[in-house]
Order: sequence, then C-alpha cells, then structure tokens
Amino acid sequence: MLHKLKKRKIELAVISDVHLGTYGCHADELIAYLNSIQPKKLILNGDIIDIWQFSKRYFPASHLKVLKKVIGMASKGTEVYYITGNHDEMLRKFSDTSMGNFKIMNKLVLNLDGKKAWIFHGDVFDLSIQNAKWLAKLGGYGYDLLILLNSIVNWCLVKMGREKYSLSKRIKNGVKSAVKYINDFEKTAADLAIENHYDYVICGHIHQPKKERYENKNGSCTYLNSGDWVENLTALEYSFKRWRIYHYNHDRLSPFFADEDLKEMDMNELIASITDKTTDVDIEIEEIPEKAKDLDDQGLE
Repeated sequence: MLHKLKKRKIELAVISDVHLGTYGCHADELIAYLNSIQPKKLILNGDIIDIWQFSKRYFPASHLKVLKKVIGMASKGTEVYYITGNHDEMLRKFSDTSMGNFKIMNKLVLNLDGKKAWIFHGDVFDLSIQNAKWLAKLGGYGYDLLILLNSIVNWCLVKMGREKYSLSKRIKNGVKSAVKYINDFEKTAADLAIENHYDYVICGHIHQPKKERYENKNGSCTYLNSGDWVENLTALEYSFKRWRIYHYNHDRLSPFFADEDLKEMDMNELIASITDKTTDVDIEIEEIPEKAKDLDDQGLE
C-alpha cells in the first residue's frame, strides 16, 4: 500500500527566472520541488513565462504543467503573488489584478515577523534593458542557445561518466564586466533597501542565488536572490523567522515527480476552483483580452 508523501510546510517560498517556453527551463524539476512543499505564500518573482522568446513551436507539456501546478496551489489556499519581470513585462498592464488567491503585481512589501521585506524582480537596475531593449533581447536569444548547447555537452559528459559543466557560469565568472555588474546590482539593491528602512530586499533577474548581510553608514539589511530554474535550480524559503537558499541539486525529490491531486484536473477546473471560492475577483478570465484592448487604447501598453 502506497502512503501519501508528506510535504514540507513553510511560510513562504520564492522562485524566479523559470523561463517557461525556452530550452533551458527545468520544468520537471520545478514541478517536483513545488510538489514537495506546502507554503502559505508562493512568490513568483519575475521571468516565469519567457514571453520575449515565446514560440508556438516550443512549449512542451511539462511547461504547461508548471502553470497548472501553480494555479492548483492557489485553489487549495496558497497565496500566489506573480511579480512581473522583464521577460514577462507584457503582464505589467495587469498589475494589481486579483483572482482569488492569485495576484499580479510589479512589486510587493510583506511584513515577516515584524520585519519588512521588499520584493521585486530587479530589471529596474538594468540600463541595457531600459535603453536598448533590442540588444537585451538579442542577448536573451544568445543565452538560450548557449543553454541548449550546454545541455548537449552535459548529455555527452554524463554518458562518459563525467560531471556536468556550466558554460554560462564559466563565461560569467570569466568576464570582469559581468562580475562587476552582479556586484553593482547587489550593492544598489541593498543600499536602496537600507535607505527605505527595509530589513530584507529580495530579487531575481541575475540568476545568482545569494543571501548576504549588507551594511553602510545608514544601517543594514539582508540581500536575497532566488537564483533561477535554468542553471542553478534554486529557491528561497522562509520559516521560523529564518531565510535559506534551497538547492534542488542537493535534494532527492524523485518521489514527488507525480502529483496525484492534479492528474485528473484540467486547467478550466483549476481556474474555476479559484474563482468560485472568492467574491472579490477584480477581473474575470474572459474579460482579460478586452481589458488589454482598453489599456492599449489609453496608450498604457
């Protein structure tokens, strides 16, 4: 007789930079992780769906299952906050939209045991995205190609009995300008958090998981980054007044790959299970295309 696997109960989980719709996304591993936890709050901190590089030719079932899983968690009581990033910036026109336990926003401030956490994706610091979006998009395609090449290389290495190798990490660590950008990003986020009296600042965007205490003449704060589900396969977890970086590669989650609760439910049933349980739905699913048209007409795209 099979026993139901016990999920870890945590206060808060943060994931970012999943890049659904790209070859580098590790959707199966992410589903296994989400199946293994039972958070009160789940924060999706940007670049979950890679709309920049979205192609009808590539959006496998496992990527759709991630969306299905997230909606399923919301329907069962988890508060889900979708914070927009640069790769899913098209969703910014729906900021402050709420559908039951599922909310879309550009940034979020939470009170965690008397301390203030400031949460946003982080692309606001990236001048290359603000001033030369076409160049940033070109870099995104190059990165996706590099990840695809890396997966082929790693497949060969595993077959030869050797350890996997990250080409992108090697390039990032070997380019001084990339290292400087990451350091500047982290310091800027921490300095702004201290200036605005936040205890924690939580970002994604740079695909570098980190937890570090920062201090300057005005005070101190803890900088946290959830990493990504392309290279590092990491998340942030908060429980018992403490933060930790979760590393999928340090865990053994194969029993959680199957999710019996979601097997028989289709997407429409999951959406209905959210909207039927609440009376304060700000916008119905069917109204979204019309709402987008209204915003476009107002020049708010």
